Amino acid sequence: MTFIEQTGTRIGDYAPDFELRGVDRQVHHLANYLQQFRAVGVVTLSNHCLYVRTYLNCLKQLQTQFQSAGFTLIGINGNDDRRYPEDDFGNMISFANDHQLNFPYLRDATQDVLRSFGADYTPEAFLIDAQGKLCYRGAIDDANHQLNQAVHHYFQDAIAQLLADQPIAVVSNPATGSTIKWRS
Repeated sequence: MTFIEQTGTRIGDYAPDFELRGVDRQVHHLANYLQQFRAVGVVTLSNHCLYVRTYLNCLKQLQTQFQSAGFTLIGINGNDDRRYPEDDFGNMISFANDHQLNFPYLRDATQDVLRSFGADYTPEAFLIDAQGKLCYRGAIDDANHQLNQAVHHYFQDAIAQLLADQPIAVVSNPATGSTIKWRS
């Protein structure tokens, strides 16, 4: 299946750099991650999204599986926390602790980063190589949130292929999930 990107960063373009505050109360800069890792995965998250909750263990497993090979995952929450207070920073801290996230969880308070990526859903995955170029965007897999029914693990395969210096077979796929809650 081919996915035609209409907004945001295109495959092969430089990913939008960012400096965002994490639940660890530190500022996280994409450029610093690109200096440390061969691949960086960015996944849009939300505290209240059932689809995100379905994939949390999968995302933690990806972090564990590929970390020693030079990969890190970064979760970003950009939902409008005025209309959806479940997604405010305090609740993000609780969410990260309750679910024992093993990767940084950042707040995009202005929504500029998610707009620059062209994100539409939670969860939606983006894979960036060490040069800062976007290599994959879209769905985590083809299970439509029924994890035991996944046949194609797009995000996992893209990470493995990138880390093995192989071409990425599927560079984009439509994500599904909850729509990002944009400010009006």
